[in-house]
Amino acid sequence: MFSQDQILIRQLLLTIDRVLEYSINLNSPDDLAIDYKTFDAILMNFVALGETVGKLSNDIKEKQRNIDWRKIYAFRNIVAHDYFGVDEEVVWQIIQKHLPKLKSDLQSIINQ
Repeated sequence: MFSQDQILIRQLLLTIDRVLEYSINLNSPDDLAIDYKTFDAILMNFVALGETVGKLSNDIKEKQRNIDWRKIYAFRNIVAHDYFGVDEEVVWQIIQKHLPKLKSDLQSIINQ
């Protein structure tokens, strides 16, 4: 792996940790709607995730096909271009189901 990719993977992990930290006291998608400051912070980090994924080399993306890089970047576009249309339920599902797996996959890359 190129050293630039290592730096970017570590940035992705930091960003995921922030989202998980920001959401730790939330119990449902409704909490995201009520706590709009937290929701805004989480959405900004999803934009950062997508931007960082866009900077990864094609080499790392090809080697790590188990990660759906396109979906990560596509969600960044949804957040950035349809900010007020982002569904709290979708964000909740990503936080609960997909981020822990992504974190684990990224940590495995770093540990290789």
